[in-house]
Amino acid sequence: MISIIDQQTLDIDWFFMNDSFIGFVASGGGRLPDSAAKSIENNKSLTLFFRSLPAISDVIINPDLNKIVTTAIDEMYLSDFVDMAKKGLFSFDKTNPNSFSDSNYHLVATPVDPLRFDQLPFEIKGILEESKYNGEIESSIDINSIS
Repeated sequence: MISIIDQQTLDIDWFFMNDSFIGFVASGGGRLPDSAAKSIENNKSLTLFFRSLPAISDVIINPDLNKIVTTAIDEMYLSDFVDMAKKGLFSFDKTNPNSFSDSNYHLVATPVDPLRFDQLPFEIKGILEESKYNGEIESSIDINSIS
C-alpha cells in the first residue's frame, strides 16, 4: 500500500484506463485513487511496463495549458508528459499541486495515435482494470470518478 504520507509528499506516477485508452498521471502530492494506492508492487509493475515501451506516436500539447498551469511551461515541465504521450498514453498533471484533497487533474499531452487498452498484455490489463475512469480522458479528470 502507498501510505498517505507518501501520497502527500511525493510526486507518484500512476495509471488508469477508460473503455479504450490509458492515462498516465503525475500525482503532484495529491491523493491517489484507492485502486492505485493499494499496491506498491502493481504500481511499480505498471511504471516499469509503460516506461519501457517504445515511442509510437506524435504528441499534441494541450493548447490551453498556459491557462491552467501557473508555473513555467518549459521543456523541463513537459518532458515526462511528452515522453509518456509518445508511448501512446494520455498524460495528466495535478491541477493544484500539493493540495492533497483536490481531485482534479488536467491533460498536458495527448498522443496522436493512442495505445489502446486491448493491445496490452493480459497481466497489465488485469492491474489497469482496477483503476477504471468512467468518462472521456481527452480533457481533464476527477479521480473521484475512478472505480
